[in-house]
Amino acid sequence: MGYSVAIVGATGNVGREMLTILEELEFPVDEMHAVASRKSKGMDVAWGDKTIKCQDIDSFDFSKVDIVLMSAGGDVSRAWSEKIGKLGPMVIDNSSAFRKDPDVPLIVPEVNPDAIKLATKKNIIANPNCSTAQLVVALKPLHDAAKAKRVVVSTYQSVSGAGKEGMDELWNQTKAIYGLGDAKPKKFPKQIAFNVIPFIGAFNEDGYTDEEQKMWDETYKMLDPAIKLTVTCVRVPVFVGHSEAVTVEFEKPISPDEARAILREAPGIQVIDKQEHDGYITPVDAAGEHAVYVSRIRKDHTVENGLVFWVVSDNLRKGAALNAVQIAQLLDETGTIKPKSGYRTLTV
Repeated sequence: MGYSVAIVGATGNVGREMLTILEELEFPVDEMHAVASRKSKGMDVAWGDKTIKCQDIDSFDFSKVDIVLMSAGGDVSRAWSEKIGKLGPMVIDNSSAFRKDPDVPLIVPEVNPDAIKLATKKNIIANPNCSTAQLVVALKPLHDAAKAKRVVVSTYQSVSGAGKEGMDELWNQTKAIYGLGDAKPKKFPKQIAFNVIPFIGAFNEDGYTDEEQKMWDETYKMLDPAIKLTVTCVRVPVFVGHSEAVTVEFEKPISPDEARAILREAPGIQVIDKQEHDGYITPVDAAGEHAVYVSRIRKDHTVENGLVFWVVSDNLRKGAALNAVQIAQLLDETGTIKPKSGYRTLTV
């Protein structure tokens, strides 16, 4: 017997991806409910070989479901997640609303699965920022081996991280520029087609953006608060897939060959690293895939124990929908939740 699952934000990019990945991973679902705002009520979304209609969040009875995957933004999550948790379901929230809450675990299953023990405090689990997720998957096994002291990250984040509006803007601007049309930015602060924007989110007083702050706050919470981490987040004209250039200074010596061997044995990672054109990964290569890819592992000659590497992942998958479904799997495997229809355990 399986679970009754509701996806809030089922009509969005990540919500649709959640539906696809639940099916791909054969997560045990007896009943699937698509939930969205009133404007999306009645819209059809694909579930398996059929379609289901979206239900209005204001009238939906959350007490009848076991798991709620929230992907409707921070405002919706702040308004609903705690209410839903008190009704009994476990909420896996894809927004930033509860990531810093000490009573809400922030989880990447390959990195800190033991944090699932805190899930029942509020019946809410936070899904990390898409860029943080792929970073900590790559960083965790290296940190365990040689202890990271300082990390410098530059991100190259695709427009899908800004939702459908971001993808539409890149597409429309590209067509407009080729057709001598209007390429005036609407979703982004500057033109994104044929350009890069060194700004994501909102500026903080210290000159960093809140997107950059999310990455170090979340890394501290999931991995190690002693790591010194600095980040520059950049939006690039790519539809799907986030990339990161990562420089790490370690306490202990670690060679590129040792790092490759460690990463090849680590969960969720694919190492593609040869000095040839098929020997590194780009966002186009990673789109639609589950793995976090690591390429171009090399020594940083400016510090005693330093490495530089390139990390790429599908931000709609490992950065969002896939990680949320993996958290649901972890809940099931650990017996943290049980379906209302009867107990079962998923074997993976």
